[in-house]
Amino acid sequence: MTRPGPVRIAVIVAIALLFFLPLWWVTISALRPADEIFRYLSPLSTWTFWPRELTVAHIAELWTGPFRQAIVNSVYVTLVTVVVGLVVCATAAFALAVIDFPFRNAVFIIMVISFLIPFDAIAVPLFGIMRGLGLQNTYTGLILPGIGNGLAVFLLRQFFLGIPRELREAAFVDGMGWFGVFWRIYVPLSGPAIVSAALILFVFQWQAYLWPLLIAPAPDYKVAAVAIAQLSSFYDQNFGLVFAAALFIALVPMAVLTALQRFYTASVASGGSKE
Repeated sequence: MTRPGPVRIAVIVAIALLFFLPLWWVTISALRPADEIFRYLSPLSTWTFWPRELTVAHIAELWTGPFRQAIVNSVYVTLVTVVVGLVVCATAAFALAVIDFPFRNAVFIIMVISFLIPFDAIAVPLFGIMRGLGLQNTYTGLILPGIGNGLAVFLLRQFFLGIPRELREAAFVDGMGWFGVFWRIYVPLSGPAIVSAALILFVFQWQAYLWPLLIAPAPDYKVAAVAIAQLSSFYDQNFGLVFAAALFIALVPMAVLTALQRFYTASVASGGSKE
């Protein structure tokens, strides 16, 4: 494989900097004194991207206020969504890929159509159903819409289809049932796909804004994405606090995706083929 030339390397570095600069600016803005956040935006200078003075006052204020509870809520809701959602999505994908039942293809088509519809289009009618069930301002109401992710089911199904049929036939000969085949053969062979599905569930729930705003407006159930939007009001604009919160919300998925990206890459590269 030939090494990239200097021009190509320069272009790659320039593109990387364009993506990195906004995050860097948010980071230094969270660490600047409030009166310096927008002082050096026009005209641009060295101090636009490098602070004259650093302070952790905004971060300290963030973790001593109501935003701390919102972060705890987000972490809890996201973790439960990922764990329960993996169970639901993996078993659904296994059934759609392996078990021959009536109207299986029709169910799969409906499932594919479901994740092509934007969630915003069904949020209001879904809110009416949840409120009718008494799930407003509850963790259950926050979690339920996220556990059945059509894209995660689709990804896992395609991976399961690539596992040789001979493996499950041999398992049936040895006396295994459907659950044994799923748990002892398909799950161990599908590590990269399961991690990829977990990432899909994680990102969907962590960045959710409209649904938590509708279903859980009470302070005790407010999540981070909603709390950050309410840090500033018309009469009080604390941008240092907003930037500190935005930095944390961005760093969590960035760290998770960076740590697990090799599994996602392996899942895409393999295409589900085990032969």
